Amino acid sequence: MNPYILMLLFFSLTLGTTITATSSHWLLAWMGLELNTLAIIPLMTQQHHPRAIEATTKYFLTQATAAATILFAGITNAWLTGQWDIQLMTHPVPTTMMVLGLALKIGLAPLHTWLPEVLQGLNLTTGMIMSTWQKLAPFALLLQIPAANQEMLILLGLTSTLVGGWGGLNQTQMRKVLAYSSIAHLGWMLIIIQFAPSLTLLALTTYLIMTTSTFLTLNFNTATTMNSLATTWAKAPLLATLTPLLLLSLGGLPPMTGFMPKWLILQELTKQDLPLTATFAALTALLSLYFYLRMSYAIALTIAPNNLAALTPWRFPSSSLSFILALTMVPALLLLPLTPAAITFLNI
Repeated sequence: MNPYILMLLFFSLTLGTTITATSSHWLLAWMGLELNTLAIIPLMTQQHHPRAIEATTKYFLTQATAAATILFAGITNAWLTGQWDIQLMTHPVPTTMMVLGLALKIGLAPLHTWLPEVLQGLNLTTGMIMSTWQKLAPFALLLQIPAANQEMLILLGLTSTLVGGWGGLNQTQMRKVLAYSSIAHLGWMLIIIQFAPSLTLLALTTYLIMTTSTFLTLNFNTATTMNSLATTWAKAPLLATLTPLLLLSLGGLPPMTGFMPKWLILQELTKQDLPLTATFAALTALLSLYFYLRMSYAIALTIAPNNLAALTPWRFPSSSLSFILALTMVPALLLLPLTPAAITFLNI
């Protein structure tokens, strides 16, 4: 793709997210979401592959439905209450419609079925943008909507953690595994969003760092299936040592970074007198941990049957992606000792 067009599309992505995150009017927020959607569609179709075209069509139809629901909810709220302010949405009917529209936009269960199929049709770089950057604008709106129906948000969150863990158990395609991982992580964020929004921001930040590092690792190894992970050791031994730790961090095991948000979320749920919710969320995390362990096993304890005598990636000229991978890998593994500082900074 022409670098000027690419720069324009990334600028539009950034502008759309910024407009949505900083707006207090529903029409402006909706315009930012639409700009975001229209900017990523050319990035999805740049390969001109039938699967990419199919994934783009599915994504466009889903996002159009979600955008229509969000606009209809905003208009309904203006009709019932006479105002367009995001933080003054008080009527339960448009609030429920708005939450469901945003849930469809980011792929929360049970409105998640489009996300694994769309990610499977994209390359790893565009899939990384879909799994990270495209979550920012809808979450900025979810954080601003007042708590009108906590039971629905908790139910959506628990359903997402369950579906995200259960759906990834039988997958062999890495992009589908990461799609279900995204659904499970977003469920954890939604469970706590009305009780401690700062915890949601912390969980979203750690998720973005860990997911970016995972996608860059797979892109570096050109690994798209579970079996192709077995060749990692022959191609990049150091990366094969760090990648299982990164996957276990995604699973939420100490002493890696991923343990921090889950630990704090479970602690906050027990403070809010929701022990059953905390127990169910912790049990669904075990489902996600299983397929992370499968991937770690494929990398660390499996040897590929036919290692070809080809040049390994560490012999190639260094690229900018290697620097970004190093920048994201370190915080994705080593931020757990900073938990007291995070608690103090976020006033948890």
